[in-house]
Amino acid sequence: MKKRKMRRKYERKNPKKSYTGGLRNNYNKKAPSSDYLKFFRVVRYWAKRTHGVGLADLEILLFLYSKGLFKRADFDEFSEIFPWDQARFEKLRKDGWISVWRKYDGYNAALYELSYKGKRLCLSVYKKLSGEERISESPGANPIFKKNPPYTDKVYKRAIKKMNNSIKPPQHPSP
Repeated sequence: MKKRKMRRKYERKNPKKSYTGGLRNNYNKKAPSSDYLKFFRVVRYWAKRTHGVGLADLEILLFLYSKGLFKRADFDEFSEIFPWDQARFEKLRKDGWISVWRKYDGYNAALYELSYKGKRLCLSVYKKLSGEERISESPGANPIFKKNPPYTDKVYKRAIKKMNNSIKPPQHPSP
């Protein structure tokens, strides 16, 4: 059998496609339609510093926000998945996050709801995550922006500024 000499690249009948200079198709990705949880950690830290609410408390408040009226059993059922804190319900009630809607009267169970303060916090968190509202950068409204903050506040201050810059300002119609 005769050995055939391998043809050079430019002599081949079907030349391979070469790099065209553009990005390949697998890198041409479409931006996600919803990326509002991108800054969840920043918003969570803001809620912790401004309102004194930890992650577990914030998550419970967000769960109860859509619930409307609830019983203590509903609260206990959801709080089973969080770190054990027997006094969490009473702490949230004393701090004004939960209010009594109906007291126990012997026949009817006590019903609770998020207080106005709790509803405003949850609504503010949702607006900040969706980009409808910015986190305040004034030291009076946000303790993260006070003078001589701890190192963690400085890091989150930069993240808040970056988050606020990524939020597009609302477009007002021209007169």
